Amino acid sequence: MFQKFHEIQVKTGGQNLYNFTSKIIKWVKSENLNNGFLNINILHTSASLIIQENADPDVMKDMKNFFNKLVPMNENYIHSAEGEDDMPAHIKSALTNSHLSVSIKDNDLVLGTWQGLYLFEHRKDSHIRKLSLHFVGD
Repeated sequence: MFQKFHEIQVKTGGQNLYNFTSKIIKWVKSENLNNGFLNINILHTSASLIIQENADPDVMKDMKNFFNKLVPMNENYIHSAEGEDDMPAHIKSALTNSHLSVSIKDNDLVLGTWQGLYLFEHRKDSHIRKLSLHFVGD
């Protein structure tokens, strides 16, 4: 049994989905991680992680639009310390994922042909988001 920890950063440019699959692949390859599980945690409460289609950019637009309709920005929230997008960002994070688990097989991520790893930024402003990686395997 072998464990490895690492942290990566993803720079966002506001509310959108950011594909970080290549950063994970690069790390897995550079560390020669063969077979096991990779747990990815986002260390924030106003952004989240999802596995989603990586072929058609319209999927990303529709995801963003759906969540904005589901959890609109308005002044009806009690918590608004950091602006109108503050509480909606927390709700969207609660509805998605704060972590993902991905299998590693033969030094590669086990993902479907059209799947990618995305950071879903729920805030309007740019941020540098930290992701904690924890690999268990060989």
